[in-house]
Amino acid sequence: MGRASDDPALKLRALEIRDTLRIAICGSVDDGKSTLLGRLLAEAGMIPDDRLQQMIRDSRKHGTQGGAPDYALLLDGLEAEREQGITIDVAWRYFGTDRRAFIVADCPGHAQYTRNMASGASNAELGIVLVDARAGVQTQTRRHVAILAMFGVTRVLFAVNKLDLIDYDVARYAQIEHECRELARTLGIARSDAIPVSALTADNLVVNSPRTPWYTGEPLLKFLETVEIPRRSDAPFALPVQWVNRPDQHFRGYTGSIASGRIAPDAEVVVLPAGTRARVARVIGGANDLDSAQAGDAITLTLAEQVDVSRGDVIADAAHPPEVSAQFACHVLWLGDAPLLPGRRYLLKLATRTLGAQITEIKHRIDPDTQAHLAATRLSANEIGYCNLSLDGDIAYRPYREDRTLGGFILIDRESNATVGCGTLDFGLRRNKNVHWQHLDVDRAARARIKGQQPRCLWFTGLSGAGKSTIANLVERRLHADGFHTITLDGDNIRHGLNRDLGFTDADRVENIRRVAEVAKLMLDAGLIVLVSFISPFRAERRMARALFNEGEFWEVFVDAPLEVCEERDVKGLYAKARAGDIANFTGIGSPYEPPENPEIHLHSDREAAAESARRVIEALFA
Repeated sequence: MGRASDDPALKLRALEIRDTLRIAICGSVDDGKSTLLGRLLAEAGMIPDDRLQQMIRDSRKHGTQGGAPDYALLLDGLEAEREQGITIDVAWRYFGTDRRAFIVADCPGHAQYTRNMASGASNAELGIVLVDARAGVQTQTRRHVAILAMFGVTRVLFAVNKLDLIDYDVARYAQIEHECRELARTLGIARSDAIPVSALTADNLVVNSPRTPWYTGEPLLKFLETVEIPRRSDAPFALPVQWVNRPDQHFRGYTGSIASGRIAPDAEVVVLPAGTRARVARVIGGANDLDSAQAGDAITLTLAEQVDVSRGDVIADAAHPPEVSAQFACHVLWLGDAPLLPGRRYLLKLATRTLGAQITEIKHRIDPDTQAHLAATRLSANEIGYCNLSLDGDIAYRPYREDRTLGGFILIDRESNATVGCGTLDFGLRRNKNVHWQHLDVDRAARARIKGQQPRCLWFTGLSGAGKSTIANLVERRLHADGFHTITLDGDNIRHGLNRDLGFTDADRVENIRRVAEVAKLMLDAGLIVLVSFISPFRAERRMARALFNEGEFWEVFVDAPLEVCEERDVKGLYAKARAGDIANFTGIGSPYEPPENPEIHLHSDREAAAESARRVIEALFA
């Protein structure tokens, strides 16, 4: 048998064994993942004696078995994990036998650590899902299997644990096994298996247990040594460019790790998304030229032709290139505390490319208990949805089922830079392939010139009752009197027509602002000075609106007044209705307002008259 180790040299030696199996092990909290792995390694003779003795001593202080050996302590390394008796982060375990090496992602069970579960699943070939024989299949079990399926794991083993606590009841085990296999089948997992085990008493871990004579299959370790996992070995070459390597004017190379396939000098390649073709001049690994390189190798390519290649581009086999698109159907696992809202702007990172993105539509979300497809206008934390995705530019991709590197992505919050979602591309939407910008001889500059003015968007934002519409109206009256061409887009007025189909949920508010921002841009193209008066409570949507305009064309005007002042001014009685519960999601009461951080103009409408605020806007506009 091999030995488990935390020593990097021994880990590397394990990985050099010809066959390495990548596993994600998961399950609900307290299903016994760490105990199972620890006992498996101990029973197989992979734990040094001194560590076993240390575990026995630690069991008296940190153990959960009443002073008896707690094998989970062999693996739970964080002090917080030991104190709580849970796995918090993904722990990567490296061990091997004479037949196979293993890299195991020990994934946490708590729902709040679902992002860690996704990380483990995205690197796995086999999923091991623990199921407590007393509780059976739980919601978190179903969610974990759904995540495994989403991330392309085609084979799952259900380890039905704690058989000793149900007196090795074969009928109970058969019931759970059937439910597990049906779950896997429903989620499209090609092959599922089940083994009855007890991590605490080592039943069916290394040898078949006499306590389960009705189980005639393989014990867990033998299963792991012999299980067959289909692997693609004929994927065409693709290299996401991580760095343009140009130490001097005589050398230009393109560096990255090969995502798939093989490459050799003289091979014909294509640079995507531009589609430029070239021939490989050199393949360099470290400081040496190579005859060839394969998937996983970190290399630098030089090309015979002078072509434009940037970080984020993909150099690929010219005969079998990835596809290129800017719109996709995809699965999304949402990880953020704030919900995913269609139309809200995020950053997407796929391989080495990062660009702006938004979910344009949630087709459905998946119920974790029934796997039913449910209508949804948002995704909350840990929910999986099937969505349409739109990017700011084309990317080279392959469907995730074919290529994990070019088909998997993360979504990043633009403000905090936190990872808020991850997903898998299903296929490209070719909606924009036959839609092109039509050239117009009369452009924005020409329309503005004939009006003798500089087009600009003045975006008034603030709480209801702060005075936005009043001030915007006074500004337009002054501009109109001076002969300027203007238009005001007011929140209430727009909701009588263009946006009459929208409510006041967060998702509808995002769409409300998206539409009015696009209209404001068209009005600016007409050469007008556009005044927009909307609460527009979320910074992300105001940032999205700003991004539609050229530098200096969009001015954020923050009409600032304390909430109590706005309530005193409320002639419509909206705040009173909101506090009485008659109006849901009312900004300032049931829904937050995120004030601008760096507005071009900051007005304090509680300290000055509306006419004075309007005068300040006019002065700033023509300063």
